Amino acid sequence: MESKEKTPNHDLSPMRCPVNLDDVDLFSPGAQEHWYEAYDILHRESPVHRIPGEGSTPEHDGFILTKYDDISMVVKDPVRFPPGMSGAIDDMLAQGKKPEEMPHVNAMMASIMTLRPSIELWRSHRQELTDPWVGPGAGRHEEMIKQAANDLIDNWIDKGEVEFISEFARPLPQMVMANVLGLPYSDIPRLAEWGNAQVMAFVYGKGHRNELTEEQLVEQFKLLDGFKEYVHEKVQEKRANPADDMISFLCDVKYEALDRKLTDMEINGVVYAMLIGGLETTQYALEEQAQLLCERDGIFAEVQADRKKLRHFTEEAMRLRSPTQGLSTRLTSQDEVFQGVKVPKGSILHLRWAAANIDEEEFECPHQLQLDRKAVSRHLTFSAGPRVCPGAGISRLEQITAWNCLLDRIDSLAYAPGNTFEHQPGIMLGTLKLHLKFDKAK
Repeated sequence: MESKEKTPNHDLSPMRCPVNLDDVDLFSPGAQEHWYEAYDILHRESPVHRIPGEGSTPEHDGFILTKYDDISMVVKDPVRFPPGMSGAIDDMLAQGKKPEEMPHVNAMMASIMTLRPSIELWRSHRQELTDPWVGPGAGRHEEMIKQAANDLIDNWIDKGEVEFISEFARPLPQMVMANVLGLPYSDIPRLAEWGNAQVMAFVYGKGHRNELTEEQLVEQFKLLDGFKEYVHEKVQEKRANPADDMISFLCDVKYEALDRKLTDMEINGVVYAMLIGGLETTQYALEEQAQLLCERDGIFAEVQADRKKLRHFTEEAMRLRSPTQGLSTRLTSQDEVFQGVKVPKGSILHLRWAAANIDEEEFECPHQLQLDRKAVSRHLTFSAGPRVCPGAGISRLEQITAWNCLLDRIDSLAYAPGNTFEHQPGIMLGTLKLHLKFDKAK
């Protein structure tokens, strides 16, 4: 049951709340305030929703998929439904130019071209280069995460109130990722600026393809030039004085899939991907989890008393309030039919994970937070299949560790005055500010 302290902030949106299919628009300014009302309409009236002229070429269309079974099938078959970036990378490889010589090719895209252009190499990349640090091997960071969380809590535990995003949810993954990569905390403000530049398209980009203007692209690459230089300097430092961190590991490891070590450019691209993926999801997951604890009666006390239920809480929260709501990441390699709708070859598929995660045909009572829900992690928040988010392991660890620390140190949580619950633009479910009040644990 929703708390009476929070009401929909539709009056803050330039859009009106959708009441029928003609009103549904997931991408215009203010759409964030109405997403979940729109999902119910799409499920009911248009589970495969056409976006005319928004496909891989002007002659093709885009399609929004909102049903769990459809999206699950798509993400688990990257051959039948290739990633949209694959075609662009194939085209760039065909030009025979070095990645760094091509316009608007960032470090991550450049490293994809050499380290993981195929699904087989994508799998090897994860297993050899990232899993030991942010995947199944992320457990090594638990004590570090606990220390970072408690250090942040120390700053406000005696005040009785906290702006939860700026004082906890945002800085925690920043501290964790800096530590994993082997970068000093003093550099976090710069890393945060570069992180914002990396996700510019997902915040300010237009339409389902998150397109930036030429001016915005120039601004983005100007900002990221500084990041490339920074990482290059750190790589040289780690080569000279290696430590127990991910950059040092990347400098020394032999990539068995290609039978060689990584170049500086490739290391730069992996670090780029770690930063872009390591900050956003965890921040938004933590802030939405805090809101659910304020809104759903009894959940705070239940998980505080029985920490075995904490994993179920974080998974259910990610299902109910998906950090990344959707992305246009796949193409159709052949004519397809979804839910009786013909989708031609060459169409772009916008996978709306947040809608799939509340599909009543997959989840009983989908809007309820159930701590005893079976197969609780089957949601699609981190996607699924061979291209599942490589940082899912460390994000889950951060969330559970963070809440264990918080539940140890506070005995209640509620909304403080002054919240508007207004969301940032883009495709992430990100509240701009979140003022909370709490009772310090005795």
